[in-house]
Amino acid sequence: MKKTLLAAVAGFAFIAFGNVQAQSASYAVDPTHTFVTFEVSHFGTSTNRGRFDKKDGSVQFDRAGKTGKVEITIDTASINTGTEAFNKHLQSADFFNVAAFPTAKFVSDKFVFNGDKVSEVGGTLTLLGKVLPVVLKATNFNCYINPMLKREVCGGDFETTIQRSQWGMGWGLNFGMPDAVRLLVQVEAVKQ
Repeated sequence: MKKTLLAAVAGFAFIAFGNVQAQSASYAVDPTHTFVTFEVSHFGTSTNRGRFDKKDGSVQFDRAGKTGKVEITIDTASINTGTEAFNKHLQSADFFNVAAFPTAKFVSDKFVFNGDKVSEVGGTLTLLGKVLPVVLKATNFNCYINPMLKREVCGGDFETTIQRSQWGMGWGLNFGMPDAVRLLVQVEAVKQ
């Protein structure tokens, strides 16, 4: 009787563990619903904003196991502020130096959950050839069945503030341009 009970418990544990592992799924970042936007104060008077229009990536997500991985690559030349002259300056060696560093990348395998929702994602941001840690806090997160695609879509709104000088982007600091840059990331990814 004890052997049968132990075998049943072991079998149940194996099935439960197997099901948790089976919950992990791959998602492709939807570029039409994913944007990285930045905000930086302009001498305390107004806020300069811009976004990157070209990006791609993938997500591995396991709600049951409360784990995930994400990799998003951004085409830095696709920066768009709505003003061509400002775009060109940001693309120059003063800021993103897109000729030498055509991409930026965020990579993470540290998902923090609050219940069944992602509350933050910790990882690294590669920018101007430098890799530094960044934590994105979720202000919104949800998964749903997309009525047109008939597939699950997960995503949310995330934000953080970085000090651009840490990546070597110091232009203008000597005459009062701020170091702090707020990053706002909206992302949606489609289950494959």
